Amino acid sequence: MKIFTIGFTKTSAQHFFGRLKNSGAKNLIDVRLNNLSQLAGFAKRDDLKYFTDAICSMGYQHMTSLAPTQDMLDEYKKGGGAWDAYAEKFLGLMEKRHVEGIDRTLLDGGCLLCSEDKPHHCHRRLVAEYLRKQWSDVEIVHL
Repeated sequence: MKIFTIGFTKTSAQHFFGRLKNSGAKNLIDVRLNNLSQLAGFAKRDDLKYFTDAICSMGYQHMTSLAPTQDMLDEYKKGGGAWDAYAEKFLGLMEKRHVEGIDRTLLDGGCLLCSEDKPHHCHRRLVAEYLRKQWSDVEIVHL
C-alpha cells in the first residue's frame, strides 16, 4: 500500500499539480481542518475538486477525521507551542479516533494534503506514519 503526502505553500499551482499528476496517486485527500480560507489560494476546497479532476484525473476528498482540532492548531500555531508536544497530542487524537479503522481502499494510492510545504513539521506526515505503524505494509512517499 502506498500513501503519498503533499503540501501547497511556497509552490506554484503549476509545480503542485505537476508533482501530483506525475506521482501515480489516485486521490487527493485533504486532511486540513479548514479548507476554505482565502489564504489557501489555489488550494481552496472547491478549486481543488475542480483542478484535481481537470488536471490530474483524480478524485478529491476532505477527511477531517485526519485533521487536528482547532484547539490543537491554535495552541501550536498561534500560541507558539512546541512541535514535539503538538505531535504527541495529535498522535493521541489519531489513536482516540481509531483512524486505523478507516477503509484502507480510501487511502491506498491516496495523497494526504495539508498546507506545510515540507513534511517535517506537518500532521500529514504524522498521519501517514501512524497508519504505517498500525498497518505495517504502508510505503510513504512525500511529494
